[in-house]
Amino acid sequence: MSARPPIVLCFSGHDPSGGAGIQADIEAIVSHRCHAASVITALTEQDSRNVKKLLPQNPADIIGQAETVLNDFKVSAIKIGLLGHPDTALAIHGILRQCPDIPVVLDPVLAAGGGTELAGQQLIAAIVDKLLPLTAVLTPNSQEARKLAGKDDLTDCARLLLAKGAQNVLITGSHENSLLVHNRLFMPDNLNETFNWERLPHHYHGSGCTLASAIAALLAQGLDVFTAVNEAQEFTWQSLAAAYLPGKGQYNPQRLFWMDA
Repeated sequence: MSARPPIVLCFSGHDPSGGAGIQADIEAIVSHRCHAASVITALTEQDSRNVKKLLPQNPADIIGQAETVLNDFKVSAIKIGLLGHPDTALAIHGILRQCPDIPVVLDPVLAAGGGTELAGQQLIAAIVDKLLPLTAVLTPNSQEARKLAGKDDLTDCARLLLAKGAQNVLITGSHENSLLVHNRLFMPDNLNETFNWERLPHHYHGSGCTLASAIAALLAQGLDVFTAVNEAQEFTWQSLAAAYLPGKGQYNPQRLFWMDA
């Protein structure tokens, strides 16, 4: 009998274009030999260019689905993506309090790649106040880090987010004006690490989902945070390097690039 793959529970939105959201999560998690259990937080109307409509799901249904999975499966990591509404954040907060020993990776999706805002101030406050204290690894891009922290300097942002309860903060730098992409990991006890990556030529749909889900899967496999973050970045970079253009907007990461190796 084959060994049971570790299980990652994902709270994510549904992207009908297949580039981001739950499909990105599943592809990244399966690529790391884990099983993805999924709770859809919001339906969306979107394509490879932008989000046109956001349809948050009923918080009671989100709670019911998650509790049913957790009562049946031994979940080894939890990944949180698009929330879409403050009540969704509160619902997930209640779930996380029931399983404090499961590491949580939070990708704070505050805007679509095309620019549509996906989180107002109430949702941002709920993320900071309710979810950060229960988060093992927070993975904002630089723009999201500034929105969450209300500061401009990224080191100051990371320090505040750590003070708010996040155990580790990985701020990605693809939105910054730099020759290389600098991703910075801020850890407890003032331990910091900068990862430098070649800047690829396109704009990508679902890169943040890919990175956060890969980190969650690697944590589920038993890796420590530093190693999981490092290996997840390599996987994400390879996915972006192999990306393809399915429509008229952003490129899709090819998260199954390893199948052609």
